[in-house]
Amino acid sequence: MPTCQNCHQNFIIESDDLAFYEKISVPVPTFCWQCRFQRRCAYRNERSLKRGVSAKSGAPLFTLYPPQAGLTLYTQEEWYSDDWDQMATGRDYDFSRNFFDQLFELLKVAPIFARNVVKVTNSDYCANASYLKNCYLAFQVSGAEDSAYGNAIDYSKNCFDNSHLMKCERCYMGFWLTNCYQCHYCTQCTDCHTMWFSKNCRGSSNCIGCVNLTNKNYCIFNEQYTKEEYAKRLAEMKLNTWSGLQKLQKQARNFWLKFPNKFLQGVKNENVTGEYITNSKNCHYCYLIREGKDLAYCQYLQIPKNEDCYDVTMWGENSQLCYEDIGCGAAFGLKFSVECYENTRDVEYSFSCVSCQDCFGCVGLRKKQYCIFNQQHTKEEYEILRAKIIEQMNTMPYIDKGGRVYKYGEFFPIEKSPYGFNTDMMSDHFPMTKEQAIAQGYNWLDIDRKEFETTMDAGALPDTIEEVKDDIVKELIACLDCKRAYRIINMELGFLRTEKIPLPRTCLDCRHRYRVDQRNKSMLYDRTCAKCGKEIKTSYSPARPEIVYCETCYQNEVV
Repeated sequence: MPTCQNCHQNFIIESDDLAFYEKISVPVPTFCWQCRFQRRCAYRNERSLKRGVSAKSGAPLFTLYPPQAGLTLYTQEEWYSDDWDQMATGRDYDFSRNFFDQLFELLKVAPIFARNVVKVTNSDYCANASYLKNCYLAFQVSGAEDSAYGNAIDYSKNCFDNSHLMKCERCYMGFWLTNCYQCHYCTQCTDCHTMWFSKNCRGSSNCIGCVNLTNKNYCIFNEQYTKEEYAKRLAEMKLNTWSGLQKLQKQARNFWLKFPNKFLQGVKNENVTGEYITNSKNCHYCYLIREGKDLAYCQYLQIPKNEDCYDVTMWGENSQLCYEDIGCGAAFGLKFSVECYENTRDVEYSFSCVSCQDCFGCVGLRKKQYCIFNQQHTKEEYEILRAKIIEQMNTMPYIDKGGRVYKYGEFFPIEKSPYGFNTDMMSDHFPMTKEQAIAQGYNWLDIDRKEFETTMDAGALPDTIEEVKDDIVKELIACLDCKRAYRIINMELGFLRTEKIPLPRTCLDCRHRYRVDQRNKSMLYDRTCAKCGKEIKTSYSPARPEIVYCETCYQNEVV
C-alpha cells in the first residue's frame, strides 16, 4: 500500500486503477486521490476576475490571472486571430535542466487567453464559460442566456444567483437543480416547477418547504392542500417581503432535518460512489457528475458525456481517456494539462492549447500537431524527443521545497501555480489559514481589491419588491454580512419584480457562499445507515445531524 507524498497517509490503488494506468501508459500516482484533487484545484481560479492589459494591444481586459503571475495575456479575440506567430516562443529542450522549470518559463512568455471564454455574446464579465448570451458575472457556465450571478449554470435561461443548474429556467438561489422551472431557494430537485424552499423533490409543482416528495402538487411542509387552500397560505406567507422570506427559510431548514437523506445525492445511477452524481454508471469517488461512465476520482464533470477518465476536474464534455486535467473539455487522451479543449487529442503537460494533437509541454497553441515546447517537429522527431524527455523527467525529477518529487506521471508542482491558495475552489474543499497553506508549499496572494464607497445600507432596503423604485440600480449597497459594496442591475431587478422576490441583502460573494455552504464536500466518510445499520460511504460526516439512509432503506421509505 503506497504512502501519499503530500499527506503521508497510506492509500489504496485498486485493480481497476492499475488497469487504467496501464491503458494510458502512465505510472501509478504518488499522491492519494484527495491530495491529487487538492493539487489540481490550485491551478483553477473559478470566479475572481481582475483588470489587466493586453500584452498585444495594450487594451484593457478582464482576466482570471493575478498580476503577480507575470503571464503574457491576450484578449480572446486577439488570441484567436491569425496576425501573430504562435511558434515565436518555441525553444529547444535543455536536457541539463529540469522539465518543470523550463515549462513554467515558457508559460510566462507564450501568449494565452485572459479569461477562458468560447463564443460568448454580450457577456464580458463572465469567465470559464462557453456559448453564452446576455450573461453577467456567471462562471463555469455553458449554454446560458439572460442570467447572472452564478456558477455551473448550464443550458439555462433567466436564472439568477444559482449553482449547478442544468436545463432550468426562471430559478433563483438554487443548488443542483435539473429541468426545473421557477424554483426559488430549492436544492437537489429534478423536473419541478413553481417551488419554494424545497429539497430533493422530483416531478412536483407548487410546493413550499417540502422535502423528499415525488409527483406531488400543492403541498406545504409535506402536507397536502387543495389548490385554493394553497393559494391562501402562500399569500399569508408574504414571500414578496424580506421578513416573510427569512421566516420561511428558517422554518424550511429546520423541517428538512427531520427527514432522511440518501447516502449519495443523485438519481438513475448504477454502481457509483461519491456525491451529486446523476445518470451515471461505474463512477467511483466522484463529485458533481452528470451522465458519466467508467470514471474515478473526477469532480465537476457536469457537461455530458464523459467516459473512461481518472482524476479530471471541471468541464469534460465528451472527454475520454483523460487523466489529471483541470478546466479541460472535448478531449481524448489528454494528460496533466490545464484549460486545453475543443477536439484536443493526445496532449500532455500543456496549458491553454486549443484543437491540438500530439503536443507535449506546450503553451497557448491552436491547431498544432507534433510540437514540444512550442517548437514544430516531424512525427518521428516528436516521438523520439518525447520519449527522451520522459526519461529525463524520471532521472532528473523536480523536487519542491517540501521534498515532494515530481517525475513523469505527476501533475504540476504545487508551488508553481500562478494562483494563490486563497481561490474559491481551494477554500470550498480544503479550508486553511494563510500560515497553514504556506507551510504546505502553496502560494498565497494578498490582492488589493478596490473598495467602493457605499450610498446606502442593505438594512435600509424596502421590505417588499413592490416598494422598490427604478433608481435602486444607481445605489451602491453595503452588504449586511461583509459590508462590501454591491449593486442591483437592471436585468436582475426585472427578474425579481416578475418573480415577486425581495431584493437581496448580501453581496454576490456572500450569496455564493450561502449556496455552496448547502453543498456537501467531496470527502467521503464511513457511516452506518440510520435505519438498518448497514455500512455506507457518504459525504455526510458522522458528526453531522442529518439522518442518512442506505439506498435500499431510502427507496423503501421515501420513493
